Amino acid sequence: MYHALVERICRRNFQRVNDHDYEPLLAACRPDVHHRFGGEHALGGQRRDVEHLRQWFHRLGRVCPTLRLTVTDVWVKGLPHDTSALLRWDATQDMPDGSAYANHGVHVVRLRWLKVVSIDANEDSQAVERAMAVFAAHGVAEATAAPITS
Repeated sequence: MYHALVERICRRNFQRVNDHDYEPLLAACRPDVHHRFGGEHALGGQRRDVEHLRQWFHRLGRVCPTLRLTVTDVWVKGLPHDTSALLRWDATQDMPDGSAYANHGVHVVRLRWLKVVSIDANEDSQAVERAMAVFAAHGVAEATAAPITS
């Protein structure tokens, strides 16, 4: 029962990213949440608090407004005081030059008492970097910004 609840929460949070509805997702995080997203680009780096994660999500929404994440599998392990969830997902988005964007990845999410402690995003960071270059070439200046880190 508990594992099914965690799976529903995780799937709902991915849908919130698709909907640009970040505040409920952020409310489910501990103030000292640790977020890692690979790559040397505007979305890369590590954040160690909810405020920098908020800034990161809003940047994601501005730079990649049509990003669609589809969770394909979820595995949950642990008890309420120490839970790990692995989510496998596929991503697509409309690119301003008409090219195709597709990515595939896994998030490792750690929770304590249903509060997110850490999010480790593992995806094809080169695909993200290429997408940032396309967005930048089409006038999205923030696509070349320094990573938001803390």
